[in-house]
Amino acid sequence: MIIEFRCEREHARRWMHRETLSVDGRDVPVQIAWTATAESRPAGLDALFALERMVLHKGKPGGADGLKIIPKRTQARTGTADVIVDFTGGARDRDCSASLYLRPLFNGTAGENAALAAILAGDMPVIDIVNEIDGAVLDRGHPSGETAAGLSGALETVMARTLTMVAAILSGRPRILPQLSRPAGAMNRRGPVGYVVRGLVVSIAKEIYRLCCYAPHWHIGWRFNDGAGVWQTGDLSGPRWNVLGDPGNHFYADPFPVTWRGRTFVFFEDLDHRVGKGIISAIEFGDTGPVRDVMPVLEEPWHLSYPFLIEDDGELWMIPESSINGDVALYKCVRFPDQWERHATLLSGLELADATITRHNGLNYLFGAWRDGAGGYSDSLAIYYADHLLGPWLPHASNPVLIDRASTRPAGNFVTINERLWRPVQNCADGYGAALALAEVIELSPTTFKQIVRHSLKPGPAWPGRKLHTLNRCGRLEVIDGSRVQPKTSAFARQFPSPALPPRTRPSTAS
Repeated sequence: MIIEFRCEREHARRWMHRETLSVDGRDVPVQIAWTATAESRPAGLDALFALERMVLHKGKPGGADGLKIIPKRTQARTGTADVIVDFTGGARDRDCSASLYLRPLFNGTAGENAALAAILAGDMPVIDIVNEIDGAVLDRGHPSGETAAGLSGALETVMARTLTMVAAILSGRPRILPQLSRPAGAMNRRGPVGYVVRGLVVSIAKEIYRLCCYAPHWHIGWRFNDGAGVWQTGDLSGPRWNVLGDPGNHFYADPFPVTWRGRTFVFFEDLDHRVGKGIISAIEFGDTGPVRDVMPVLEEPWHLSYPFLIEDDGELWMIPESSINGDVALYKCVRFPDQWERHATLLSGLELADATITRHNGLNYLFGAWRDGAGGYSDSLAIYYADHLLGPWLPHASNPVLIDRASTRPAGNFVTINERLWRPVQNCADGYGAALALAEVIELSPTTFKQIVRHSLKPGPAWPGRKLHTLNRCGRLEVIDGSRVQPKTSAFARQFPSPALPPRTRPSTAS
């Protein structure tokens, strides 16, 4: 197979300059056909990108940067292209003999200007990949902007996820088209200069914030609930949420409660701001709340978070998020709650965040937020399935089964209510971890997947704060998490806590 990218010569960017595209681990040859400019770009765009590179990206080059040597003519071709991917806004070449002519659309319009217009209007565009030969939409996705800094970073992210979708189509795997509404806001479009200036101001404000405060600072909410919980009400109402006390220079996130051999513990990510690496810690809960101190239970040389727990074959297992290490590892509890041994590697050679398992119709399904080395970390859902917890784990026929920043990333345990399967998901439309959604899984098999978001949960009167990104329950105990402003001076004050309660277990109300 030979792929041909059609790109505008006068707006050649670094992301276009490639010789191959990875398709299912194979490097497929890519040739570039440089075409005439179909539409002019906003004046001064390259200068603004250069400014962003110096200020926002610390001088590091990015995919949106212009090529230093602009090609003057069409790149030498290695052969007749089997697939055309046309990134321009120009008309299709009707004389081309390629069997597949792909055209990325950004909020329904072709070309880089359409992607820029969506970003300037305040949001990432919905991406459609259309086969222009028959007009069929072959894939659809909505990328996450969590790692995108400035206009150039947002454009790079959009194009990176576009290539993810093109590679998925070319793999031959069946695609599952989600129903995604295009973002509103075209009337609020800002000019490039205004957008970049605002981005620089926000960046400076964030740096000042980081100098004064620990950022982000997550905290865990808990409550005992004898009545209908979040899954039944679809909101955070009910008994008052309490906050698990922390020492100030640590944050706690991703709570997973479990009752094992008569004792209830909440396991969670414990990150020391001074080190910048997470470990897994736990705290015991009694009839009235947390008891004793927080204890570390698992640490590796790499960052750990999201300690998903599962009981299988009479044993308790943990799958902590370790995507930075490039694998999904299974740990066995050899002494509850504080001794865990690495038992097996379920998946390797991939970035898969927040692995979460459910058993459905006789099979185990593992969900995770997958990243192919570019773009955001929360917009692409991969599913694997196996007969047994230890595997072997096989990929879903349509991986990635969903690209949507608002309903992809796992946010806690699956729940079955009245024989209906549900999953909490992170809604990252307004940034990483900004809100939760409750999605009903309508179809799930090794070849199918469909979910419908039924409820959205955001911080508010019941849970004041800035974010919300995990939900779990064990018996009467419900747990969530969120973030708050944590001045660095508070960490010093907490070195001298009141002797009334241990500093890491003192409960407080949500604030």
